Amino acid sequence: MKHIFFIDLDNTIYFTKPNEKILMSGLYNLLDQEDLGISDHDYQSAKKEMLRTPFLKVAEKYGFDKGVTERTVEFLANREVVEPLQTSEDYHYIKALEGRKFIFTAGFPKQQLSKVKMLGIADDFESVFVIDVAKTSKKEAFAEFIKKENLNKSDILIIGDDAESEIKFGLELGIETFLLDPDHLHPDAETTYRGTDLSSLPEITGQKKRSSF
Repeated sequence: MKHIFFIDLDNTIYFTKPNEKILMSGLYNLLDQEDLGISDHDYQSAKKEMLRTPFLKVAEKYGFDKGVTERTVEFLANREVVEPLQTSEDYHYIKALEGRKFIFTAGFPKQQLSKVKMLGIADDFESVFVIDVAKTSKKEAFAEFIKKENLNKSDILIIGDDAESEIKFGLELGIETFLLDPDHLHPDAETTYRGTDLSSLPEITGQKKRSSF
């Protein structure tokens, strides 16, 4: 039975699209006034990716102007979400998991921690770790935490939506993973388990008998 959980935040615990106005309007307004040095088509594509991918990765992929990127990073680093956010409809499957639960999320600490606060979920987790992807990776954060806490990898399940981040890194570390892929964005991605929602978690984790769903 799994009883230690490393869980992603964005598009796992909650989805960015239903909360887009609260999360992204300030960022969009800032970028709309800048010369990114890219076509409008690429900009619109980049905006869609920003809903699922950290800004720095998107800026690098699309070749945003360096000065604009630096100013935007400064804005994001100091931004806090101050309006309530909605968890996903099946967040209750995560909340019901028995054991030690940790959030591992990539991004800017002030912003990510404010999301947790506005979601009202802080008490559901033992700790929240915000990883600065410009300095380290989730893989390194996972490995360091496992070593520090002397955890048994067979007790851990990593839950997330990013096939190229927490899922990939978890598998590389020999940890079982659950890929949440409601839009079938990663049909060929390697993962231990996958689903379009979280309803299979009780069975996967061996906690089915303890679940009331």
